[in-house]
Amino acid sequence: MSLRQYEYALAVAEEGSVTAAAERLHVAQPSVSQQIRSLERELGVTLFARTPTGLVPTVVGRAFLREAEVAVSAWRRARATARAGADELVGELVVTAQMGLGARQLPDALAALRRRFPRLEVTVFEEPNVAELERLARQGVLDLALMATLCEEGPYEGHRLGAEEFVVVLGEGHRLLAADRVELGDLAGEPWVRFDRDSALDGVLRDVLRDNGLAPTTVARVSQTATAVRWAAHGLGVTLVPVSAVPHGHCHLVRPVFPAVSQPVVAAIRPGAGPAETALLDLLRQQTWCETPSPRGRPDGAPVFSQPIPPAAGVRAG
Repeated sequence: MSLRQYEYALAVAEEGSVTAAAERLHVAQPSVSQQIRSLERELGVTLFARTPTGLVPTVVGRAFLREAEVAVSAWRRARATARAGADELVGELVVTAQMGLGARQLPDALAALRRRFPRLEVTVFEEPNVAELERLARQGVLDLALMATLCEEGPYEGHRLGAEEFVVVLGEGHRLLAADRVELGDLAGEPWVRFDRDSALDGVLRDVLRDNGLAPTTVARVSQTATAVRWAAHGLGVTLVPVSAVPHGHCHLVRPVFPAVSQPVVAAIRPGAGPAETALLDLLRQQTWCETPSPRGRPDGAPVFSQPIPPAAGVRAG
């Protein structure tokens, strides 16, 4: 088996056909077919099944491809590190962000990184599923992740960047837009635009609603913060999102909440990270991040929502 075969198999799985995979890889179609057949013979299994819509991985194929992705990512990182010089970086950097975190800061940092190192390939995806995010972190597939808490079992160390303050998004003409800030208790009876049940963002909303004695009517569940903001703006319901996730053109519909709601932002990288991850971390530190707002409105002074970073996770400030 070779890394080239792994790359071919991953391309076929992503594209759904040998033809599309060959075009993406800039190789001849027979070469891809031959490498896949050779790989299947060596493994003694069938990796792909032919369906009316194209090639799809079999059960054993999906298991194999998960490990192949780890191997290919590790090889790319090793190549990038070996080729990294004083003035240039090449290779691929894989970044993920927990939904809603760093929606403005991460693109700015990545744009600066690309301007500095134009040959560096950057792959970014937004992952709302916490369990999947932690699985990828444990496997070492990710180079850098933005998250609220660090997986204690993973091979990553965390660097505290700041916090995300949450704001409520109201519809055009909503009665509460007259206020400079919205007390959470005033949202009683409001319908809510919420997020996927297994997402960390919906976990924040669920805790806020519960802690403030609110029994919400859920009118919609979405998988993207921008969608939640736009639907709330049209009057479908209210929603609660990190302030940096509010798209341009909707700021007039946003109000801070009282008591304040916030969530820490942690950049997770491996110990002894390579030059690409280190450069991105430095650029993220240069971005403007909120500090956790001072908690008010509780007799015990506790914030409405806060996810403390476990000391055992090795999180560093700044």
